[in-house]
Amino acid sequence: MNDRDRGNPLSDEITTKRTSIPDSEVTFENAWGICDEDIYYQSLKKADLESASNHPFFQFIMTTSNHKPYTFPDNKINLKQGNREAAVKYTDFALGQFIKQAKTKKWFSNTVFVIVADHCASSAGKWEINVDKHHIPAIIYNLNQKNEKIDKLVSQIDVMPTLFGYLNWKYNSSFFGKDISKMNSSDERAFMGNYRTLGLLEGTTFTEINDRKKVIQYHWNSNNKVLEPKKNHKRFPKKQNYFLLSNSK
Repeated sequence: MNDRDRGNPLSDEITTKRTSIPDSEVTFENAWGICDEDIYYQSLKKADLESASNHPFFQFIMTTSNHKPYTFPDNKINLKQGNREAAVKYTDFALGQFIKQAKTKKWFSNTVFVIVADHCASSAGKWEINVDKHHIPAIIYNLNQKNEKIDKLVSQIDVMPTLFGYLNWKYNSSFFGKDISKMNSSDERAFMGNYRTLGLLEGTTFTEINDRKKVIQYHWNSNNKVLEPKKNHKRFPKKQNYFLLSNSK
């Protein structure tokens, strides 16, 4: 929303189409919309239609059942509604059911699933960034290769370049992100932000720039999850400085 005002060159040629979901296909809804199982049902139905027409398809699904008021369909899990733990367990249950059903589809073997969070709970802040609340999982599932776990300091912006690398795609883009399977340790970094502040974590150095373009640096103690202000700022690399400034406009 309003991305053009923030300097992101979105095309005016993008068209959108709203599709009404029949009441008969809604089993549960709250203020956020339909429950995760219902949105996954719509995803499977749409994928079946595209596959039957021999059309490759891309879907973006945003689930919301793990948000307040933490309500979801009854008799799905063994926890009561109304708290985050139960909502997260239902979210996990619904995702598992979605993958289980997808495995029965003809298109499954030719489909890659990317599962990623946006942030942890209670990550929002008016100014300060809670680094630990931006430590999120990311899974690329159903690639035709050996499973592996990558423990590097990376960001959401690296997900798509990494996926394209696994798929051996050749392309030109303006991505800020990198293919983490080819990333050197010196390239590791994580970008994060909230409503008014952007941050860059490199090793144990965390640099913030707010909407007034004030730069503050901290030492990030990953053991006790504490940011300690630095008296002497590390020289801020020109490339990262450009990135943060260009995205804080």
